[in-house]
Amino acid sequence: MTAPKKTFFDFALLKRVFRYAAPYKRQFYLSVVLAILLALITPVRPLLIKVTVNEYISNEMAAMLINITLIQIGLILVETGMRFLFSYATALLGQSVVKDMRIATYKKIMHLNLSQFDKTPIGTLTTRTINDIESINDIFSDGLVPIIADLLSIACVLTYMFISDWQLTLIALIPFPIMIIGTYYFKESINRSFHKVRNAVAALNAFVQEHLTGMAVVQAFAAEEREMDKFKKINREHRDANIKAIFAYSVFFPLVEIVLALSIGLVVWWTSKEALNLHESQQGTVISFILCLNLLFRPLRMIADKFNVLQMGIIASERVFKVLDNPDFTPESPADAYKPDTVKGKIDFDKVVFEYTPGVPVLKEVSFSVNPGETIAIVGRTGSGKTTIISLLNRLYHIQGGSIRIDGVDIEQFDLDALRKNVGVVLQDVFLFSGSVMDNITLRNPEISREKVIEAAKLIEMHEFIMRLPGGYDYNVMERGATLSLGQRQLLSFIRAMLYNPSILILDEATSSVDTESEQLIQHAIDTLIKGRTSIVIAHRLSTIRKAHKILVLDKGEVKEMGTHEELMQLKGHYAKLHEMQFENPEAAI
Repeated sequence: MTAPKKTFFDFALLKRVFRYAAPYKRQFYLSVVLAILLALITPVRPLLIKVTVNEYISNEMAAMLINITLIQIGLILVETGMRFLFSYATALLGQSVVKDMRIATYKKIMHLNLSQFDKTPIGTLTTRTINDIESINDIFSDGLVPIIADLLSIACVLTYMFISDWQLTLIALIPFPIMIIGTYYFKESINRSFHKVRNAVAALNAFVQEHLTGMAVVQAFAAEEREMDKFKKINREHRDANIKAIFAYSVFFPLVEIVLALSIGLVVWWTSKEALNLHESQQGTVISFILCLNLLFRPLRMIADKFNVLQMGIIASERVFKVLDNPDFTPESPADAYKPDTVKGKIDFDKVVFEYTPGVPVLKEVSFSVNPGETIAIVGRTGSGKTTIISLLNRLYHIQGGSIRIDGVDIEQFDLDALRKNVGVVLQDVFLFSGSVMDNITLRNPEISREKVIEAAKLIEMHEFIMRLPGGYDYNVMERGATLSLGQRQLLSFIRAMLYNPSILILDEATSSVDTESEQLIQHAIDTLIKGRTSIVIAHRLSTIRKAHKILVLDKGEVKEMGTHEELMQLKGHYAKLHEMQFENPEAAI
């Protein structure tokens, strides 16, 4: 797949990238000024060498020779210092832009709706945040400004050469069409290769991220060989794309050296002929032109590569801007959004319609109410929409119809932070971050003291277990809490929910992965936690929800029944069938 040719000429994208350079105008203007100065002084050295050879060496003017040599040394030092400043300024500009764009991209990803993570591989977003943004850095450090500097330098050197000897310049440029044709094909070949490399890198990142996360499944089903074959195929595609780029470099750089050698040969031939005809020394001119040709070919050899770097940076920016422009995100709450410190906890779902995939409804006009302090249990078969309901209450997804209200206020009018502070969640699949037990419980909230954490841990009898860990509350649970059992991770999530003291509590099958002993340990803590709070409980085990004020029975996204345990059992409908099925087979999952 070749890169779209329009991308290189998409100056709108380039202009948008440079908007991120606006806070760093000083570095940008400094690099432009240095580029101009470097271009202007580039022909000075060849001129000085020509004068030195023709005027001072041939006439044996030792005093002037020393002076002009010192001038050349000074010029080299000045040029070296300027090139250092130029490289540093462009690199600093690029890294400053990268820093700001990476923050903006990560901030946008943090606010994307969960539907985006359902559809987009995590490895792809990782590539956008790291690899693609790093390519944007090349627009500044190796792209536009360095290209302008090289073009200015080439123009100044050619101007000097034509002023010095226009005939010799034309002779020296005879092989240049070979260089121009070779540069064009090199640019096109590298562009295609870089595009394939970028796609291969994204595929590698996505594959590795997914399989490292799911390594337990791979090993449990002895799928190592099959998955390794897939990895080898993706890795081979990455290698092949890089080899094509390497091949292009291997052909182009020797071609440049051949063209340079031809130009130098023509210069020597022409000046030798002139010297014989005119009986004059052409040594200074020859040395000067040879140096000029090297000054021409050095940027020309790299300019095609820099054009590709610039183009790949623009392609990468297009991908990053697709993330930044993604409309499926939760915007920051306006200043006048509803920001209650606490809520009473009345919940109303009014004919709520929701679809993960357009045209495939998951919830079909679901309506129910929960009064402050009540506990409602939601039951139903797998895929009936139970977890979807609690995700919508937290505004993790946008509904397509109806409304959801808390204390009579539509949740869309809530300040998002205020809404989520008042809704505590204990999920079935508990995610722990790499870090200490304390950090995972508090989520690094400095307002939660160690004493409060210990108090909450004691409430569900987890304190002694934590203290037995090496380092106690400072024990590193590793990535995804790998050093703890599933039940232990779930117990930590209970402590987390207790500490945030929410007005509304959601327990999404919170005891389904906990053994009987652990379930007994936390059952009294749950009773304490839900007391005085509005609670939504999703449970596989119907025995744990008999005390609920209401039980909502879902089936295929629709509310089939609602009432207390006794009322639903008397109906002998869906709930009674589920109850009978589970108690005939206690291991049956609902």
